[in-house]
Amino acid sequence: MNFVVITQDLMSNESVQESEFLQHIVTSTLAIYPDRAPIMPWAGYLAEVEGTFVGTCAYKSPPAHGQVEIAYFTFSGYEGQGLATQMVQWLIANAFAHGVEAVTAQTLPELNASSSILGKLFFDLVGTVKHPEDGKVWEWQKHRSTYNAYPNKSVTGNQ
Repeated sequence: MNFVVITQDLMSNESVQESEFLQHIVTSTLAIYPDRAPIMPWAGYLAEVEGTFVGTCAYKSPPAHGQVEIAYFTFSGYEGQGLATQMVQWLIANAFAHGVEAVTAQTLPELNASSSILGKLFFDLVGTVKHPEDGKVWEWQKHRSTYNAYPNKSVTGNQ
């Protein structure tokens, strides 16, 4: 799996140009960056397998107080293949390689594919919080010490 950073240049990618869905993801991601440019490596990425974009993952912002929040999404037709797990593993490894002490994520307050991924990657469910747009969500956290105690399968990727 390769990880292609979402930048303005990605709009000229043929696959993006041919897909309104991908254009929406790229433009929405660009809109949340300061000055429409990522602060590397705290960016959004398209996940690519064998030349096909299969999902997206991101750091929601640069780290604050030693932690960073992640988000991830597998595109329709590619679910159930372990791709989101690979995206999360890569985000975790990359964050810890850049000095972050904890990685956080939020899910709907129910058992689902996303909460299952976080559980199997040894995230701790720390509680329920109120999200301004989504209402009640579960807050998950993975500390560096947990990562070292339970190393994940190695995942490589290009930035």
